[in-house]
Formats: sequence, structure tokens, C-alpha cells
Amino acid sequence: MSSGQESVFSEYETDTSQTSKLLRKFKETPFVPIGMAGFAMVVGYGLYKLKHRGDMKMSLHLIHMRVAAQGFVVGAITCGVLYSMFREYVMKPKE
Repeated sequence: MSSGQESVFSEYETDTSQTSKLLRKFKETPFVPIGMAGFAMVVGYGLYKLKHRGDMKMSLHLIHMRVAAQGFVVGAITCGVLYSMFREYVMKPKE
């Protein structure tokens, strides 16, 4: 390996625990875990309401649950992109 490649890998090798890597990623992109948590909550709520759907067909209930979960994830990704654009272009540090 060349010395250039070793310097790139050494930065990632110093942070070896999975928890610290995960926390670092969450700090870099905070809306990804929010989207994942929202997706899990929507799916959990949909599965809970599956018993009490009344006379609604199961396929229609599953379509509604899928659309709600995807909407939450797309909304979280959109907020994340807007946040990163705001941080990069509006709150740009003085050079």
C-alpha cells in the first residue's frame, strides 16, 4: 500500500468500536436515524391497527401503511438535505 492509502485507513481504524462509528454517523447525518425511527413507528402502529381495521380490505390497509412509512422517510430525507444545504451555504464558516 502507498502511504496515501494508509493515512486514509488509519483515520477509520482508530475508531474501531461499532457504537462509536454509529454515533459519529448519527452526528454527521441526524435525519437518517429520525427517518428510520419514524418508519419503525409507522410500521408498528400499522401492525397494531391491523386487528382493528374493520371492514377495510387487508391489501388497502397495507397500501396505506406503506405510503405512510415511505412518506415519513422521504420527509426525513428532505429535511436532512435542506439542513445540510442550510449548514453549507447559509451558515458557511468564514474563510
